Amino acid sequence: MDLSLNSPLYLLAAQLGSALRQRGWKASAAESCTGGGLSFAFTSVPGSSDWFEYGFVTYSNKAKTVQLGVRETTLKSEGAVSEATVQEMVTGALRESGAEVAVAISGIAGPDGGTANKPVGTVWFAWQEKGGQPVTARHVYKGNREAVREQAIISALQGLLALVG
Repeated sequence: MDLSLNSPLYLLAAQLGSALRQRGWKASAAESCTGGGLSFAFTSVPGSSDWFEYGFVTYSNKAKTVQLGVRETTLKSEGAVSEATVQEMVTGALRESGAEVAVAISGIAGPDGGTANKPVGTVWFAWQEKGGQPVTARHVYKGNREAVREQAIISALQGLLALVG
């Protein structure tokens, strides 16, 4: 993952940090398939402690349940990679962190784990502002594991920027 000063990831994270700082807001992230990569992108920006509150790496179903309050019934009926799960993840991230805005990411980065309904590269997102409703999106990315994860991080940043303005 390229986080040099001119990389798209770094520039998006810096832009987000500037927008959050202007509002006096903090952001949190609930990550599964990105394994902390979004939090790493946030903290690559100097001064990110002003606007980055919490990073939850909830790779397992147990972590999603314990740290974010995702219901076991949701995980059993919908699966970890689903709209319902990321909605519960983002709501839990906001509740547990006290941040003003959060994003949740859950997907199948590969190379294994895909199915006909959820192929490798499927990633669900949810973004939510405190007091608002989650906004969700599903993407199916192409490429290897690293490419899927990097594309997911870029999409997460873009979604947060759209929410924060």
